[in-house]
Amino acid sequence: MGMRMPMIEKATLGLIQMSCSDDPASNLAKALDRIREAAAQGAQIVCLQELFGSLYFCQEENADLFDLAEPIPGPSTKALSAIAAELGVVIVGSLFEKRAPGVYHNTAVVFDADGEMLGIYRKMHIPDDPLYYEKFYFTPGDLGFKAFDTRFGRIAPLVCWDQWYPEAARLASLRGAQLLVYPTAIGWHPAEKELYGEHQREAWKTIQRSHAISNGLFVAAANRVGRELPLENSASRPANYQGIEFFGESFVCGPLGDVLAQAGTDEQILIAECDFRRIEETRRGWPFLRDRRIDAYGEIQRRLIDDVD
Repeated sequence: MGMRMPMIEKATLGLIQMSCSDDPASNLAKALDRIREAAAQGAQIVCLQELFGSLYFCQEENADLFDLAEPIPGPSTKALSAIAAELGVVIVGSLFEKRAPGVYHNTAVVFDADGEMLGIYRKMHIPDDPLYYEKFYFTPGDLGFKAFDTRFGRIAPLVCWDQWYPEAARLASLRGAQLLVYPTAIGWHPAEKELYGEHQREAWKTIQRSHAISNGLFVAAANRVGRELPLENSASRPANYQGIEFFGESFVCGPLGDVLAQAGTDEQILIAECDFRRIEETRRGWPFLRDRRIDAYGEIQRRLIDDVD
């Protein structure tokens, strides 16, 4: 069993919140520029939003869009590795991975501050909702929940829909993560915004803050912004189609769910200092991990538990 690196005491985190276009090359160039800006503002760990290389293409089921995927390693990982080494920063990226013909994943990639690719995490929970037709594109992850020792802390990447699952956060936390980072693409269906929008946004924030509290660690989400209408000229465009309005509001919270930094709804680089020494301090006073009844949780692996058992 390998030795775990000593725990890092502090790190400055930068979240890149940006809009995307239909040109992957310009999206990558923009992301690299924003990473450079974040590093100039002191960021040591930089997290990009979900699938930053393209528009959120899952609004339709179109087999031609598999052409957006790329292998890992590949051109995007090469570019992210190079800028991580150049700037001396840790980077969490989010890519549409082509693993094999017909097998594609929604994958987070972690680069250390020397440019080494430490590993990947493949999104485990795959949604299938109106305009979020991800099951058409993404094979569910098969690597489990991972944590990576970087120069600036032990980081567990999870991705978007994973945000809603306490099991994912718990298992990543049990691997010693100091920070959970969620590359994200969440927004409103514009027709629902007035009635449901505030509740949806607050539920999204609340569930992630709860992961920070129940696990006693830092949690960050990097969301995209902008109205995206990739179906505008598509024959499959549904009636009354208005796209998705990605609402941004990326944030970082501490181990008591306290919000350390909060972005708005426009493009932004969000910077926050994470004092990882708070993890032990918090867990001593709120020892949820100590008091877990690991002998009693076997049924968590069942879909439902029938009363007749």
